[in-house]
Amino acid sequence: MASLFGHIAASTAIGYAFFPKQVRPITLIVAGFCSFAPDLDVLSFQFGIPYSSQWGHRGWTHSLLFALVAGGLTGLIFNSLTTSSHRATLKRLTAWLILSMASHPLLDMLTNGGRGCALWWPFSLERIFFPWRPIQVSPMSVSDFISPWGLEVLASEVIWIGLPCVGLVWLAKLVKTKGSEA
Repeated sequence: MASLFGHIAASTAIGYAFFPKQVRPITLIVAGFCSFAPDLDVLSFQFGIPYSSQWGHRGWTHSLLFALVAGGLTGLIFNSLTTSSHRATLKRLTAWLILSMASHPLLDMLTNGGRGCALWWPFSLERIFFPWRPIQVSPMSVSDFISPWGLEVLASEVIWIGLPCVGLVWLAKLVKTKGSEA
């Protein structure tokens, strides 16, 4: 899996690039949560659910259907809890949360470890990766980040997640600037 840092970087870049009017500290936090929420499936190990199960790690919570449903529900809940004067446009905020959640399995499919993601669940239980997998798989524990492996993972994510995120935000701002000049 990509690390928490990589997933949050992706959701932040999605927000700044495509939903800049919705970006506020609280929406960044909620989108960040959505970006790593699929990994809450690691709790399944505590209940004896094997990794290979559709209910295990990188199973149903790493599907596009899960991103659509859970991201949509999170948008509705978030919008109902905020005051009307601070509400983001529901459709745009919900789209950002869905994309943040969908970015999770897509990043995991670029890692060089694990068993792939059940991206098309429930239509297919197949675990898949992209053919090209440049991101080093993340350690599962915080203490492992303070090791040569952890530093290698972070360096990999700076290159393969961080730089593309900065590029996406920069490109979006460039397009917006060019569009306003026309």
